[in-house]
Amino acid sequence: MADVSDTIVRRKLSHEVFDRLKTLITSGELGPGDALPSERDLMERFGVGRPAIREAMQALANIGLIAITHGERARVQQLSARSLFQQVDLTAQILLSASPDSLEHLKQARRFFERGMAREAAQRATAEDVARLRGILDQQAKAVSEPKQFIAYDMRFHTQIAAISGNTIFEAVSEAMLSWLRQYYTEMLTWSGRENVTLVEHAEIIDHIARHDADGAEALMVKHLDRSSALFTRQG
Repeated sequence: MADVSDTIVRRKLSHEVFDRLKTLITSGELGPGDALPSERDLMERFGVGRPAIREAMQALANIGLIAITHGERARVQQLSARSLFQQVDLTAQILLSASPDSLEHLKQARRFFERGMAREAAQRATAEDVARLRGILDQQAKAVSEPKQFIAYDMRFHTQIAAISGNTIFEAVSEAMLSWLRQYYTEMLTWSGRENVTLVEHAEIIDHIARHDADGAEALMVKHLDRSSALFTRQG
C-alpha cells in the first residue's frame, strides 16, 4: 500500500499562477507601485486561461499584495504593519459579533497592551511627542459636543502613545484594536459628563509621560481603561 506522503496532489492552475506572481513580487522583480503585466500577457506567459489568472490575482489582492482597480492594471501594494491588520478587519468584526467572550478578551488584550505602551512612552517621549499629545487633547476638548469626532480624537490619542515607541507594529496593533472596538463604543456612549472625565484622565496621563514617570503613566492608563471599559458593550 502506497504511503500517503508519497501521493501526488494535483494543484489548481490558479494556485500555480498565484505562486509565480507572488515570487515576482517577493523577489523584488515587481516593486510597490509597479503594474502587473496585463491579463493577456500573463495568459501567454504561463500558458493558462483567463479564469486562472483572475482567480490568482484576486487571491493576491485578498492578502494585500496587489490592488485591483476596474479598468486599470493591478498594481503592487506597499506592505506595512497597518495593511497587514487591515486584511483581518472583517474577520475580527465577525468574530466579535459571533462570540460572546471575544469582546471581553479584546478589552483585556487592550488593557495589557496599553499599559505597556504608556510605560514605553514615558521612557522615550521627547518634548515634540508630548506637544503632539497635548495638541490631540486640545482638539478632543473642542469636540465634546460631537461624539464621533470626540471618539476619533480619543482613538488618535491612544494610537499616538503607541507611536512614541517608534515601533510601527505597536502603532498598527493599537489602531487595529481600537477600530475593532469602535462599533461597541459609539453605540453605548452617553454624553453625561463622561467626556470631561476622559479629558482629565488623558491630561493626567500626558503629565506623567512628560515627567518620564513610567510607573505613574502605567497606573493612570490602567485606571483610565478600567473606568471606560463599561462603555464597550455588546448590544442586545
